[in-house]
Amino acid sequence: MDAASGHGYEGGMQSLALYLAAALAEIAGCFAFWTWFRLGRSALWLAPGMASLALFAWLLSLSPADQAGRAYAAYGGVYIAASLLWLWLAEGRRPDPWDLLGAAICLAGAALILWGPRGA
Repeated sequence: MDAASGHGYEGGMQSLALYLAAALAEIAGCFAFWTWFRLGRSALWLAPGMASLALFAWLLSLSPADQAGRAYAAYGGVYIAASLLWLWLAEGRRPDPWDLLGAAICLAGAALILWGPRGA
């Protein structure tokens, strides 16, 4: 299997690492906006937030998926799991069992979308 295409163990781990990095960049960028808008902090939060969102877009464009829509769909599952990790580590709220079950289902769906067998 070809690692560059995201298939096989190495390619799968590279894809997962890429999606995780993209998710953290997106969450950080969105949280910067949240911090400014919802928590009333300085507008200076917006500059690193926008840079983080630009990094997210660039990282997601490196996906091994052949089509953008498939890359975005597979990324969605990783984003959900990373958001719950953010909830726990950055916001101090531990995900409940329903959060964890939902994230597991989403990750399984993301794996099927990204690595499922496709016909020619």
